[in-house]
Amino acid sequence: MRQLAFYGKGGIGKSTTVSHLAVALAERGFRVMQIGCDPKADSTTLLTGGKSVPTVLEQFKAKNSALKPDDMITEGSHAILCAETGGPTPGVGCAGRGVITALDLIRSKGAYEYYKPDIVLYDVLGDVVCGGFSMPMRRGYADQVYILTSGENMAVHAAANIGMALDHFKGRGYASLGGLLLIHRDVKHEKEKVLELASDLNTEIVGEISRSPLVPEAEEAMKTVLDAFPGESICEEYRRLADAVLRRSEAV
Repeated sequence: MRQLAFYGKGGIGKSTTVSHLAVALAERGFRVMQIGCDPKADSTTLLTGGKSVPTVLEQFKAKNSALKPDDMITEGSHAILCAETGGPTPGVGCAGRGVITALDLIRSKGAYEYYKPDIVLYDVLGDVVCGGFSMPMRRGYADQVYILTSGENMAVHAAANIGMALDHFKGRGYASLGGLLLIHRDVKHEKEKVLELASDLNTEIVGEISRSPLVPEAEEAMKTVLDAFPGESICEEYRRLADAVLRRSEAV
């Protein structure tokens, strides 16, 4: 089982990209599980036709010790296994603690053994790498971390912070940096900025996704472009990205 975590500035398109990777990997014949680590619980909406899935914390509150793996997992399109950690009401409680609790429940209740995914994708809230939001980086969870960025200054700054956090954690059993994913926003000198960041972090750009009007159009229909517009060139970009991430993860 390969476990990969995805971080990046909020609004960079992380959940969209992770959902497209999940579909592209499922097309390759892999059994994929996607876990949204965000109290908003909206990571997997493109895989469920916009339907909300019951969060791990909601189910635990309702069922407590009777909680079972199939209470926490919902099957989405392409038989992708969808989970959302959930979290407290904004302003009440600690969202990071919710992520820790939910991921511990997924593991302790045997969901990985029950469903036997080939690949687990963790979609982690924004650029927060402290407390519970560093949980997917820790020993026994993700093997690799991928950082999403564009050439926008705030996105590059957030990506640099995440990379520095990973460097700080190395040697303590945390995941390694798999590389950068460039999500184009068509800003000036975009590729050059991200190449410089990759050099600073001693890594490389694993793959790129062009800016396409088809992505938000597909999202309006609560689908990935791979399902809404399967023959378009943007779909091949997501498939190539999935293949590149797959090759990187095989090398670990």
